[in-house]
Amino acid sequence: MKVTLAESAGFCFGVQRAVDVVKKQIAEGKGPLYTYGPIIHNEEVVKDFESHGVSVMDENRTSDYEPGTVIIRSHGVTRAVEEDLKSKGHNVIDATCPFVKKIHRAVDEHSKNGEFIVIIGNPDHPEVRGIVGWINGDAYTVISDEKDAENFSVNSDIDVCIVSQTTFNHNKFQELVEIIKQKGYHIIVLNTICDATNKRQVEAADIAASVDAMLVIGSKNSDLSSIESVGITAGASTPNNIIEEVQKKCQK
Repeated sequence: MKVTLAESAGFCFGVQRAVDVVKKQIAEGKGPLYTYGPIIHNEEVVKDFESHGVSVMDENRTSDYEPGTVIIRSHGVTRAVEEDLKSKGHNVIDATCPFVKKIHRAVDEHSKNGEFIVIIGNPDHPEVRGIVGWINGDAYTVISDEKDAENFSVNSDIDVCIVSQTTFNHNKFQELVEIIKQKGYHIIVLNTICDATNKRQVEAADIAASVDAMLVIGSKNSDLSSIESVGITAGASTPNNIIEEVQKKCQK
């Protein structure tokens, strides 16, 4: 069997950086050591770090943890979260992907200038929740699909700044931006999709067009984050209950 492995497969720069930060802190042996939520979207990596004494801090129970070192996940967090952790006596180490931090700075600056912020992405994704937390005021919205874009409306006197979740589909981003542009607003578009993400998407499409089957290795937390429709099939020996379980998971 011929197997083609994508050149872009594996950790991106931001994820590798976050993993290296955790490894460095483990090596220094200073405890207690926490990550604020899972450091990356990969259960096996998280379990490995837990075996080395790294605890995943429950985001809803931060007061339950004794002061220690808290490593901010690669997806980033809100400004309020950082301040809260520091106020509780933790040493905070920021492992947010630099490309995500760039978005934090952008929405901070543009919202201070009075612009309405549009974030294109999955509203439930931790990266998007973190970005929202760096916006000054409540003049913002999150758009994830065509319906959201078509329903978007704001005072015509307000400038609109559009950013994107770094892992959002590039083509879908362009489509949603075009829908908003047609409304006649003065728009500033910051294409904040990570180059590595776009490269993976293009390479995956190219390989899929030349092979009989395509396997995607990844976490269930992130694989379907910016996908609106998915097709499912199964082998002749796959029980219906398993097919139904997969279908239900995809619909959540």
